[in-house]
Amino acid sequence: MSDDDPLELARRIANSYRGSGKGTPGAPAQKRRVRPARPSRAKNEDPSSIADLLGQVVRDQGWAEQLDDQRIFTEWAVIVGPEVAQHAQIEGFEQTIAHVRASSTAWATQLKMLAPRIVAKLNEALGDGTVTRIEVRGPQAPSWKNGPRSIRGARGPRDTYG
Repeated sequence: MSDDDPLELARRIANSYRGSGKGTPGAPAQKRRVRPARPSRAKNEDPSSIADLLGQVVRDQGWAEQLDDQRIFTEWAVIVGPEVAQHAQIEGFEQTIAHVRASSTAWATQLKMLAPRIVAKLNEALGDGTVTRIEVRGPQAPSWKNGPRSIRGARGPRDTYG
């Protein structure tokens, strides 16, 4: 190929910029900068995941047991099953006693009969002795003490009928 070939000229110019040694005649060869090798970082400077850091904080503060107890709220539907979870919501958990609110009085009665089985399932999933008892409450009844037709000092609906 001749020196008049534009493609060959472009290749030589590109190679000179890459530092391959072939270049245009008379052009100074550029040296490639070599970065010095960095020493490896110490172990304590290595990045850690947020989960690892939070786990360490939980262990250091002694919160592991309380967080395990709170799993009753997050795993309630998985432990008791979808049908029971649809009609019963966990409202509270204090000192191994679970407080459950039923959607109807019929479901409250059913849950009271199923309580020993539910306690066994909860203890199997959360750890033995985590739950000792379930207190089942029926649906919240309406209050008659407030409203447009209430009377101060009255006993509620018993005074208005009859």
